Amino acid sequence: MLLRQWREGDWRGLHRTYGDPEVMDWIGSASLSVENTAFAVGRMSMQWRLLGYGMFVGRVGLMLHPDWPLAGPKVEVGWTLQRSVWGRGYATEGARASLEFGFRELGLPEIFSMTRPDNARSRAVMERCGLTRRGELEFHGQLQVHYAIARDDWEAVAVQLGHCEIRRVS
Repeated sequence: MLLRQWREGDWRGLHRTYGDPEVMDWIGSASLSVENTAFAVGRMSMQWRLLGYGMFVGRVGLMLHPDWPLAGPKVEVGWTLQRSVWGRGYATEGARASLEFGFRELGLPEIFSMTRPDNARSRAVMERCGLTRRGELEFHGQLQVHYAIARDDWEAVAVQLGHCEIRRVS
């Protein structure tokens, strides 16, 4: 699996996801217009330029929450995939690569993820990647279950899942 930074024109592919009401329902949002999807790609591109990390194409990646209500800055791994590729293992593979990048390249001590309590597929991805349930919280007015994994725990999981090769390309 290749995860890469955003390029001009990627909004077209992302709009197949962000414009799909069923996909966006799991995110807790209405489907987006083409203009708002293009704006989102611009915002995600700028985050990479400013911080050196962000959401990858395919919307699998790391996202910083500087004012996270769980006691300070946190980094989240998340995924949003086009409905046509659900159930093929891409979310697990992308989450695994994102965890590897966060722990190995960024030196993060812990990474979290969250989803709606009824999102069994996302919860299964988190659990396959070694994240454990830490509780519930409210995020943008919606109840979420919170999962996390510490670097030391990830090392044991990564041995079982296999390490990813991380190459930086321009």
